[in-house]
Amino acid sequence: MKLLPLLKSLTVDPVQLNIKAKILSLLACFCAIFFIALITQATIGASNFPIIVASMGASSVILFFIPNSPLAQPWPFVGGQLCSAFIGMSCALYITETATASAVAVGGSVLLMLLLRCLHPPGAATALAPVMAGASITSLGYSIIWVPVGINVGIMLMLALIINRWVMDRDYPSALPIKDVKERPANIKSTTANKIGISKQDIELALKDSDSLVDITATELSHLLSNAKRNTFKRVRGDISCADIMVRDISTVEYGTEVEDAWQLIQTEKLKVIPVVDSAKRVIRIITRHDFFKYINLNAYDSLQDQLRNFIRRTANIETNKLEAVGHIMTQSVVTLPETTHIVELIPLISLQGHRQIPIINEQHRLVGMVY
Repeated sequence: MKLLPLLKSLTVDPVQLNIKAKILSLLACFCAIFFIALITQATIGASNFPIIVASMGASSVILFFIPNSPLAQPWPFVGGQLCSAFIGMSCALYITETATASAVAVGGSVLLMLLLRCLHPPGAATALAPVMAGASITSLGYSIIWVPVGINVGIMLMLALIINRWVMDRDYPSALPIKDVKERPANIKSTTANKIGISKQDIELALKDSDSLVDITATELSHLLSNAKRNTFKRVRGDISCADIMVRDISTVEYGTEVEDAWQLIQTEKLKVIPVVDSAKRVIRIITRHDFFKYINLNAYDSLQDQLRNFIRRTANIETNKLEAVGHIMTQSVVTLPETTHIVELIPLISLQGHRQIPIINEQHRLVGMVY
């Protein structure tokens, strides 16, 4: 019976990736090592320098299987490898006894990586390489830091950026976003005071207070917690889509609709927002009550009512400098959601980004309703 927990632990997958991701990561490791060896060999030509450092194999596993780990970020990788190469060569040159040199190389490299905040486990193997290789490597001196370690590191980092970010669509480096974040309305401030629940800053403070290593960045952990909250909401509330709660009978205007007609529609139907659509009913932007006021300049002696009336009223002349069409005053950005989207996706848009009305579109990107 005591063997049962041990057997169960053997079935635990240390890498939570699906089959496709595992195959792609495996191919990425293969390609990275192949091109590192090929390019380094072409660079240094026929010389006594080795073409690749053995620890690059371990680095490739970290960079392509767990790229969101703090140990896999660019500075830990580059700094950890170069610092370790320096420490390892120093120990090989000045400490003659192998056991002592090996221990000092590993301990010294780890210490330096911790001090420089660039801990990268394969770096300890890089530090051991000059000590264990003997005269064939120590005769090269500190130039080994640049050839082959420096060349290997530069090529590996370039491949990691290309493969992770643009081929596998991963968030690497974790500090840089993959996709552009939709622009928030100008009147919504992006501050933690506007956020509800656990923020990235809360997670960073919790990690600082923890004595254990969490092999994931605060950004990625924040994403995981947000996804967990969404999944919990879906499980509790059931499969409710935007199509189930939206208002279907929606009044719309077009780009060329006159400002006066749009204002009359808002007043008559007591609306706060009207979608602006093209001839195919695809949403272009929205127009709100605020849009009618933002182009009115008042001084201490002006009447708001008179200024608004003058702005809205159509000009009888052929030529005018006044904004006459809805397209000239509508909002600069709009967020839309497909009708099949679960209502949990509305929560961050409403509670964090301040949207009060969201156009809902179908598969043809045509307006089918609004969620208020």
